[in-house]
Amino acid sequence: MDTHLHHDHIESHLKSSDLLRDVVIGMSDGLTVPFALAAGLSGAVDQSSIIVIAGIAEVAAGSIAMGLGGYLAGKTEQDHYSSELKREYDEVENLRHREIEETKEFFANIGLSAALQDQATAEISQDKDRWVEFMMKYELGLDKPDPKRATKSALNIGLSYIAGGVIPLSPYFFIADSVEALKISVVATLICLFVFGYFKSKITGVNPLWGALKVTMIGAFAAAAAFGIAKLFEVH
Repeated sequence: MDTHLHHDHIESHLKSSDLLRDVVIGMSDGLTVPFALAAGLSGAVDQSSIIVIAGIAEVAAGSIAMGLGGYLAGKTEQDHYSSELKREYDEVENLRHREIEETKEFFANIGLSAALQDQATAEISQDKDRWVEFMMKYELGLDKPDPKRATKSALNIGLSYIAGGVIPLSPYFFIADSVEALKISVVATLICLFVFGYFKSKITGVNPLWGALKVTMIGAFAAAAAFGIAKLFEVH
């Protein structure tokens, strides 16, 4: 009973980690890229309506591209696992002696005596499926991926990108003058980048304050560079 509960806890933890990773990937780019685009356009055009159209197009394209990237990454993980699983079954069937030696070697590395190595290997090799699963996990370090992981990752990253992209663009929906809208966008986005960077760093074990400042500075630099380049070309 205790083992079952412990297993559920691990699975929940892993799923939460996957979701968190997807949100971080989508949100970080969703806040930064549309912010830089809006800032750059604000240095070149006066009408917020143009920036809104371009911003919406970028968020749509960006969310699809990021989501597709997440989907392909998930599919690659599944395909890699399937390929290794097939190879491991083949080795258990046709290279049984070598697989037995590799299994014994694992038990030796964790400190079991020679007698226990033989006993544990004989026990686990009686069930081919269990043996292959054991070798996948402990020889190759591969856990069976969630078959729905690719789709979930695509949705999580894409929606997070949209959620992040709405923040720097929102002032342009209500303020006609692009420069005035940019001022509010800068304040709102930098605050969100700071908060996002703080919690991201806290979860990943990095110094929260430094992590928040780093994420904020990257976003500010990207927006300032885009705005400056637009102004430079406008002058010339």
